[in-house]
Parts: sequence; structure tokens; C-alpha cells
Amino acid sequence: MDSRPPNLMLLLLLTSLLHSWQCTRGQLSYTIDTVGLTILPRSPVQSGTPVTLRCQVRVSHDRIPHLTQSFLLRRDDVVINSSTTTADSFMYELNPARAADSGIYECQVAVKNKSRTSLRQKLDVKGLQTPILYLSNTSPYADEEFTASCSAPEEKGSLIFHFSQRLRNGNVQSIKKLAPTGNSAETTLILRGIGDSLLYCDYEVNLVSGVRRSNSSNSITMIVRELYIIPIMNVLPSTDVYEGEVIEVVCKVINPPQNVDVFLTRDRTILKQAPVGLSHRFTAQEGDSGELVCKAEWGNVQKQTYKTIRVKELFSKPQLTVKPVDIFEGDRFQLTCSVSVYVPEKITNASIRFSIYKHTVKIASSDTYRTVAQPSVNGNYTCKAHASSLTHSFIKESQTVVVKVKVPVSTPMLSVVGRTLVLGKRFRLLCHSDNGTLPITYTLRHPEMLPEVLVVNMPGERAIFNCPPIYKTSELKNFLCHAKNSHSRHPEVVLGLQLLRSDIIEPVSKPVLTMLPGPGDISEGQDLTVFCSVQRGTLPVSFTWYHTETESALASKTFNKLEGSHNISNVQGEHRGGYYCESTNQANETKQSLTITIKVKIAVWKKGLIVGVIIICILLILALIFILVFKRRLLLFKRRRTGELSVKSASTKAERLSLTQVEVNDTANVTPGMIGKSVWSEHASGSESEDQSIVTAPEKLPEPRYTEVQPRQTDPDRAPVKKCTDTVYSEVRKSKQGAPEQADGGSLEYAELNHDTHHRHSADQGNHGDHPTVQDDYLDEIDDSVQIPIADHGEGIPDPMPEC
Repeated sequence: MDSRPPNLMLLLLLTSLLHSWQCTRGQLSYTIDTVGLTILPRSPVQSGTPVTLRCQVRVSHDRIPHLTQSFLLRRDDVVINSSTTTADSFMYELNPARAADSGIYECQVAVKNKSRTSLRQKLDVKGLQTPILYLSNTSPYADEEFTASCSAPEEKGSLIFHFSQRLRNGNVQSIKKLAPTGNSAETTLILRGIGDSLLYCDYEVNLVSGVRRSNSSNSITMIVRELYIIPIMNVLPSTDVYEGEVIEVVCKVINPPQNVDVFLTRDRTILKQAPVGLSHRFTAQEGDSGELVCKAEWGNVQKQTYKTIRVKELFSKPQLTVKPVDIFEGDRFQLTCSVSVYVPEKITNASIRFSIYKHTVKIASSDTYRTVAQPSVNGNYTCKAHASSLTHSFIKESQTVVVKVKVPVSTPMLSVVGRTLVLGKRFRLLCHSDNGTLPITYTLRHPEMLPEVLVVNMPGERAIFNCPPIYKTSELKNFLCHAKNSHSRHPEVVLGLQLLRSDIIEPVSKPVLTMLPGPGDISEGQDLTVFCSVQRGTLPVSFTWYHTETESALASKTFNKLEGSHNISNVQGEHRGGYYCESTNQANETKQSLTITIKVKIAVWKKGLIVGVIIICILLILALIFILVFKRRLLLFKRRRTGELSVKSASTKAERLSLTQVEVNDTANVTPGMIGKSVWSEHASGSESEDQSIVTAPEKLPEPRYTEVQPRQTDPDRAPVKKCTDTVYSEVRKSKQGAPEQADGGSLEYAELNHDTHHRHSADQGNHGDHPTVQDDYLDEIDDSVQIPIADHGEGIPDPMPEC
């Protein structure tokens, strides 16, 4: 068991729990108060002085255990050291401090996720260490390499070293400058000037504040010696020789040091190499003319001697020629090998022998070779000239001549590119020969254009000519194409008749729109045929019809003729408007016709129906007028019959008078304004049924007796009534059984009131007036003035009706 006291265990447990709780909450409280950087001793300091840099931090926190700080030390914004510690300070020593340590320093401290940087401090280290120079050889030969080293072992950083030479006259020459390295550098130097001089070195340091250069190193005296290894070269018998002669070249070094090598070169080609000296023999040839170099080499030291030799030719290099230049199959050609003799006293033409070779195989032992051109003779040909002089013989070879038999150009073919030619548009023509050695020159000619020339140099190339538009098929016959691949042969010619076999498309002309029936003869219900035709154009032709009142086309059809049609059945009013058509063919040129406007007339049956309706209406109106006129005539006729009275019975004078008055009143009530008619007649021109039901007296009744009635004067306050004499008839009316009825002595009276024409007219005109008033006034007059006598039982003849 754990022997620690229980209280201590509990305290540790509580502390751990508290720390864990704080960590869990993530709310550790701390802050960086200050960060300071101190440099001791203070700047500036001399090079070699120990310098201490101290970074101090102060952090406030809520008793966080084991709080760590991360220190970063920078010089000129470059980190030079870092450290992580629980201490509140960090030390960095520069021992000793050098010029490379100069710069701007700062210290940054990071505590968990917080950081802070100190103020910037400057350190300036004065002075540079004097470098030390070492040489591997102080008395070298001129151009001999030796090793030199310069170092400043106590300095820091990358130093740039310089090597310089001070001549005897005091001038200073810079020998070499090395790239930045450490605090020492080693290199190889070469001195070329003969004599003594001083050699020294120095260095420079590149700081942010600028470049600092050191003092010069120790100076070392150099003695440069001459190396006597210049070779001697002799050419025997002379530097000017004839070809075929033997030349000997001797190259050597007098009193050489050890390890000297000699080289003989010409045109950067080593002819021979040997130590100390050499001798080289060779037969002079045409191409041996040039500069010979004799070179002596000791280590990296070289010395040269130059000699120029000129080899003169006895005869020229042979030349192989071919005639003719252009060799075509079936032609004969000749190869000739020839030379020019320059020194006839040493060599003659008769002593020269010629040989002709094909692919290094001798085909002729003479200076000429003749054969017939065919593909088998193609190849590389050369010739050789064998010459002999008094002392020696030699051979010269010509340059290679390539013989390639050409194939004559065949008759060209002229065709339209794409095989389709559209009249009126630009097109391209292809002129091509199936056979013929390249290059082939093609020339296209036409009366309306300048000749155009194309040269085909490579396989796969084609001679395609851009041609202007033509508008007639017959113009194609005027094209000519020439093809040639030789200046000595006539060109092959092709005529433009071949072009007529191409697909020639003639664009359509402007279409014409026609109609059947014509635009002015179209009626509803008819069938309309719209025709679209062109004068010319390659078939098939596509026609499209349009109606200006609709957006889409009516129809589009293709015909193998120059005319097309479209039918519109049962034309109606909506078909009126403008119509046009478009035509096109394979030329893809669409052309539009003029627009024709049509008006649709009403249908014939509709016209007949309208006329019939109008006639019926007219007849109805006439019938109505006739009926009205007939009724008026009938009314007038009935009014003329008002003189006939109906039979009424009357028993007493007072009753007859009352009856007469009553009937007159009744008549006035029934037919207002019609005074003067029979009181027993129809009421105001009543129905014919009543007219027919009136009982009239038999024809053989006794003639009535009538009494003249004198009307009284009209009351001026009443409506004016024209005065006239009314006749009152009395007539015997039979009983229902046929026996005459009698009242007051058994007599009946006819009473008739006759009025003048003016009164009738007033009665006709007064159907809607105040009729009862007029009738009453008139009856009052009758009461006042009429005296009705009692008629006899015999027949009575009435007196004539007095005129009003």
C-alpha cells in the first residue's frame, strides 16, 4: 500500500482534477508582458571580441505549471538560432564576433498560441582578418600552371577571394576572382609575362549593410621563366611541289626538358606524333595544299611553328558530264570524262587513261559511255583518270554524277475540284498528269484571264487553279492546260472539253408566279392552282409557296421540270392576300417571285341566295303595300254603301224618334266620326260578318215614305257641323214569321241621314277624335228640327235627297 499521508494524496488529487478541469475548459489565462533583447558589449565592437546576446521574457499567468517559451533569434530577418525552455531567458554567444556577425538582431518569444517580438538591436563588428597566401611554385615557366590558396581561417560566412599581381612598374593586374566560398579558397594560376612580380590576395564580405573588403595578404615574389621548347620544322624538297612528288617534313625541339611531345597537324588533323622530334614523308596530292603545324607540348605549355605548302596540279581533276541534261525514257544519252593538262612537259593527254564507273563497278574503259535511257540506268556515276610521269604515277577521281532517267509528262486531265461547277460562282480547276517526273509545270489559259502557272515539286502536290465565275456552259471549252517537265520538249495540252463531263449546275432564274383561275376570277368554294416556273436552271428544282397572311410556307415540292404547282382546295375568304414563291436547286441560290394579291369573290350560290332574299323581301313589301291599298279601297267602297239602311221596327212616333236617335248614337259610338251612314249598317266599318248578318227588307216591300228633316242651327260652342238636309225613311219590316209588324197604325219608317262629302271625309279622318261629342251635338240638332210624319200603309216613294 501507498505509505504517503492521506491528506497529501487528497491534495494532489484535487490539484490534478483542477488542472484537468481547466484544461478541459481550455481557458488557461496568460499574457506576454515584455520581451527584451540586450547585446553585450554594446555595438560597435572590434572583430574577435566575444559578444553575448540575451533574450528576456516576462509572462503573467494563473499559476500554470511548467510553462514553456520558444525563443527565435534572427539576424537581418534570418533565423540564426532557436530554443525552447521553461526559463524566462535565452543566451546566445558570438565568440569571437566577426564582421559576418554584423546586422540587425531581434528576438521573438512564443508562448502556446501567443507570440511577441523584442525591439531590434544593431550589432556592428569592425575589422576583417588579414588573409594568408600560399603558392605551390614561385618560379614557374611562362604559361605553366601552379596552385595558389588564400584563407582567412577566423572569418565567418562566404568570402569572395581576389588574386592580383603587382608588376615591376607598379601596375596591378587582377588575375582571378573566385565565386563565394568559405573562409578559404584554392585555385590554379598561369602567368605569361616573363620576369619577376609580386602576387597577393584579399577578400570581401557581402553584408546587408554593404560590402566590406579586407586588407591585402602577404605578397610573394614570383619569377616567371621562359620555356625554350619552340620546335623547328623543315619541308623537303620545298614548300612548292607538283602533285605526285614526295614531301618530307621534319619537326623537333632543341635541348628540350623532359616529357616534351611533338605533333604535326594539318587542318586540325594530326599527321604524326612523337617525343622530342619527328619526320613525316608523303606523296603530294591535289588536296595537300595548306598549312602544316609543328607543336611542342610540355605539361600545359605549348609552342607552335607554322609552314605553308602548295601542291601544283599536273592536270585537273577529271570532270564527268552528261548530255543531254534532261534524260527521258527512250532517249540516248552520253557520259564523258575529261581533264585539263596544266604541265604538258611533265605529262601528256596520251598518257592519261580513263575509266567510267557505276556504283564503283567499271562499265567503260574509255572517256565516253553511251546508252539508251531506261529506268535500269539510274544510278551514281564517276570516272577516274590514270596518269604516269617520269618518276611516279597517280590517279584522280571525278565527283559523283547522279543519272536519273525522267518519265515524260503524260497528257494532263482537266477537272473541276469537287466535280460540281455552279454557273455564276467562282470555281477551281485541277490540272493533273498521271505520269511524269517532277517537277511538272502546269499553265492554265483562258481568253478572259491571264495565264496562271503552278509548279508541282513534291509528290502529293496538286496544281489547283482558282477561276473567276462563268455564266455559260460553252465558256468551259475555252480553257486550256499545258503540262511540261522538260525545256526541250513541247508541253502536253488538254482542252476544256473534258470539263463538260463535270456536273454543271445552272442556278435557277427568277421564278414567275401564275394562278388558275386568274387573280380576279377566284370565288369561294373553287379550287385554286398556284404555278411557279423558271426559265432556266438545272433539274431538279424545288419550289416553295408562301401566303403573306401566314408565317409558314404553304408547301414545298421538288420537280424534275421547270414548273411546279400547288393546289388549294375549297378557297375561302381567309385565302385572300398576297402569294409568292421561291425556287432553288443544287446551286443553293434561292430566288423569289413577285407577289400576286388575290381577292376571293363570294360564291355563286350565295349570290343567288342573296338575290332571292332581296326579291322575296321586295315581294313581301309589295304584297304588304297591295294589301294596305286593297283594304283602303274596300273601306272606301263600303263607305259608299252607307245609303242602304237596315230594317228597324218602330211602334210609335216617339219610339221611332227615340229609335232613330238611339241608333244614331249607337252608330256614332261604334263608328266615331261616321255620321250620315245608315244607323243599322256595320259599326265604323265593322267586320264583314256583321255586314253579312244584317237583315235587309225584301225586294218587293212597299216603298217607304220619307219626310224631310230640317236641322236646327248649330250651337256656336259646339263643334262645327255642316248643314244639310237629311232624309228619314220609314219602312214596314216583317216579323219573324213573315207578317208585317205594325206600331202606331202598323207602319215602319226608314230613317237615313245623308251627309255631304265633307262630312264623310271628316268621319274617315276622325276615328281617333272626340266622336261622342260630335254625334251628340248632331242628334241635338235633329231633336230640335226634325218633324217626322206618319207614313201611310201604302207604298211611299221617298223624295230626292237634298244636296248638302
